Amino acid sequence: MGRGRAKAKQTKVARDLKYRTHDTDFGALARELHGGEGESDDIDATDESDQWSDYPSRD
Repeated sequence: MGRGRAKAKQTKVARDLKYRTHDTDFGALARELHGGEGESDDIDATDESDQWSDYPSRD
């Protein structure tokens, strides 16, 4: 029970998305998806052994 309210909300949102006119900025969307100019999502290039070099090995 209780699915009626959730389904009505989903229907309202779907109808709003379908019929509302959008002023989509596709350039901004592309920059967001591709990371933009000069941004880097690379993982830290530091060596993992440097991070733990202060601790004794467990050999």
